Amino acid sequence: MSQRILIVEDHDLWRRLICTSLAGRAETETFEVSDGPAAIEEAARLQPAVILLDLRLPGLGGLDVARQLPRLAPRSKVLFASHEVDPDVIHHTLRLGAGYLHKLRCDADLRGAIEAVLEGRRFVSSVLASPHHRHHEVLFYGDAGLVIDEFSRFAGARIRAGHAAIVLATASHREGIVRTLRGAAIDIDEAIERGRCLLLDAAATLETVMVDGVPDCVRFLEGLRRLIDAASSATNVEHPRVAICGECVGLLCSKGDLESAVALEQAGHDLVTASEVDILCAYPQPRWANDDRTFGRVCRQHSAVRCV
Repeated sequence: MSQRILIVEDHDLWRRLICTSLAGRAETETFEVSDGPAAIEEAARLQPAVILLDLRLPGLGGLDVARQLPRLAPRSKVLFASHEVDPDVIHHTLRLGAGYLHKLRCDADLRGAIEAVLEGRRFVSSVLASPHHRHHEVLFYGDAGLVIDEFSRFAGARIRAGHAAIVLATASHREGIVRTLRGAAIDIDEAIERGRCLLLDAAATLETVMVDGVPDCVRFLEGLRRLIDAASSATNVEHPRVAICGECVGLLCSKGDLESAVALEQAGHDLVTASEVDILCAYPQPRWANDDRTFGRVCRQHSAVRCV
């Protein structure tokens, strides 16, 4: 007899990635919904063995859905899936469900997580015990205004606190970030003048590290470290942190060069591990609409993923 698994996830790419990860599991029948009210309706109708439940859902959040499930589907095991790393939030999910799967561990952990909760055991993704994973984020965006907003938020938080920021972006995005930060009453002009905010062209930066058509990761890291040192020395705080917002990897993938993008992401991971930096990488989302492999491979290089 097949086991029913209800996937509750509002983002198409993540739903497909989860279904792909489950495709080889024997005697599994998957069902998909994209919002909280539909999750409640389908859980009551299907009585699935496992409900894979996102935390952030339209209509009704995952925690609110979970509170209703014991009455509607009392035998279903609830496995939460999210990018959340806050221990308090994860503790709360474990009070309402049987496990917590970090989405970045979807490929590696999903089947094991399902087997664990079906056997009555708790499951929590191991990535949550690795603090160095917390500051390398990726953004998939479908509109230029959204990447401007996210870069402004990421860099602005550091600048407002007296720290530093480095922005590697297209000209139009850099102009939009400056406007947005001015509108948020952040003294971006002072930060630029002092050198604790560095605005650089992403394409031109890539050109400086290309060797035979491929970016040299060592040269890329050396250049970033020089920028980090310069921006850090321009601050007045004792232990400065630097926020880096970058579109270099997105430009590479837009040209079809996934391998180079992943290589730079791995270099970025090394940088985050060894330095006082936070990184937000951006990729234009339309290029990924039908490419689950690329989506999953890039996500695994990061500590958090946002799709806007």
